[in-house]
Amino acid sequence: MEKKQLIVDVQPFPSPNPKIRLFLVTYLSAGLKVKGLLAEPRQPGVYEGFLYLRGGIKSIGMVRPARIAQFASEGFVVFAPYYRGNRGGEGNEDFAGADREDAFVGYELLKSHSAVKENRIHIFGFSRGGIMALLTGIHQADAASIVTWGGVSDVALTYMERKDMRRMMKRVIGGSPNTAQKAYEYRTPLYELEKLQAPVLIIHGELDQNVSVEHAWRLEKRLKALGKKVNAWYFDTYTHYFPPASNRKIVTDLCTWMKQQRNNV
Repeated sequence: MEKKQLIVDVQPFPSPNPKIRLFLVTYLSAGLKVKGLLAEPRQPGVYEGFLYLRGGIKSIGMVRPARIAQFASEGFVVFAPYYRGNRGGEGNEDFAGADREDAFVGYELLKSHSAVKENRIHIFGFSRGGIMALLTGIHQADAASIVTWGGVSDVALTYMERKDMRRMMKRVIGGSPNTAQKAYEYRTPLYELEKLQAPVLIIHGELDQNVSVEHAWRLEKRLKALGKKVNAWYFDTYTHYFPPASNRKIVTDLCTWMKQQRNNV
């Protein structure tokens, strides 16, 4: 791996898969030292890049090494930011506010990786990571594809649906959608999808009570209205968390879909 100026430190990290190497990376994002997990296939070669954007906030929804290794084993170099303020990183998360920079720079980190094919970096977001993925795809016009799985697309809708998250969202975002409308719109990619170039795949369980399927429907509807390339895989018996066997199959299927996409670069 090439060390560019944005990388401060790289330390080996225990890997659950003997065919995958893991590293704990410290990198600079808007002047902050932020942590993330990098996964590389041990087999020498040139691979497509995969930016994994986690859900949750702080310790909830934290990056899991096994999940990162799972995607890397499909033939990708994977980087997963922990987001600022986590696992010893500087700063504080603010739910797709300034911490979106951690994802943007993570994309650049993959670009600078010597084993990643030029212009072949994909963006994946789970749950809250859905908005991070879309915002990163809007910012990085050369992204090869975007996948949002159980992904948030409208932050104000999350506030309305998740009473258990309202206190946190008021504190982090600066109020409710009524009192901090611009802050919620800033975090909602639906308002900027005109700028999106990459093809999008939406995966969602229709029984999801963490992130309702309405988020997926709104995203799909808006992308289609704009004439963007979008596919949607809906699962009528699944919630936010898919059964292990189905999960594994969908991982393989979405990775195959990614590799078939052609961006406009």
